[in-house]
Amino acid sequence: MPAAMNDQERVRPLVVKIGGGELDDPAFLSALAAAVDSLRASGQPVILVHGGGKAIAAYQEALGLEPRFLDGLRVTTEDSLAVAEMVLSGLLNKRIVRALARAGVPAAGLSGVDGATLQVRKMQHPDGDLGQVGEIVKTDPALVQLLLEQGYTPVLSPISLGQDDGRNYNVNADHAAMAIGAGVEAPRLVFVTDVPGVQIAGRVVRAMTAEQANAWIEEGFIRGGMIPKVRSALQALDQGVAQAVIANLAGVQAGSGTRVVPTA
Repeated sequence: MPAAMNDQERVRPLVVKIGGGELDDPAFLSALAAAVDSLRASGQPVILVHGGGKAIAAYQEALGLEPRFLDGLRVTTEDSLAVAEMVLSGLLNKRIVRALARAGVPAAGLSGVDGATLQVRKMQHPDGDLGQVGEIVKTDPALVQLLLEQGYTPVLSPISLGQDDGRNYNVNADHAAMAIGAGVEAPRLVFVTDVPGVQIAGRVVRAMTAEQANAWIEEGFIRGGMIPKVRSALQALDQGVAQAVIANLAGVQAGSGTRVVPTA
């Protein structure tokens, strides 16, 4: 068992959010484990939060369930929730834990349900019923902190607990990462991508304000799949995260990438 940390040894953890699309790639998982191992060796604890939308959709289709979306949000029926929990808290979560274990990193997989870490209410939408989709209303990071104190790397699936009804809910993984980042007072929340950061005119921008980010999206300099990552970084600042970063795995390890900071 890893040695527990005392009060003097505690360092605020880095929160790293991983998209589900990368988790089918063994090379990515190995590189992720190596990055986490390197950070831990330098004294920087890490919390991993992951999604899995691509895999959820594939398993829904395999089971004869049609993936449905409302204004870009996944509609989660009871059957679809069972698939989401199986894929997120089971298949993908343990895939990450296994990769970390192979690299010698002590890790523990959990979801927002465990320890009532992420508590939610049913998300309302003006255009229809989203089903078992939750909106986070309370974060209790006690279990995550306990794992960190015992030397483990928490790997968190975004399946979360209904505050009023005790039912399980599907939650956007970006929102789960934001809530955990604010709850543990993380120095940075890193959104992992496959490029070194936000690129303008072929060069990585080291830092940008919220005002610059919105302007570059409007002007078309930030486009495609980078737009939702930048918007999530902006939302993370609004949720109380100290600093949001967009980086690849090398940037996670080196502390580089594009920092998104509040407009002065």
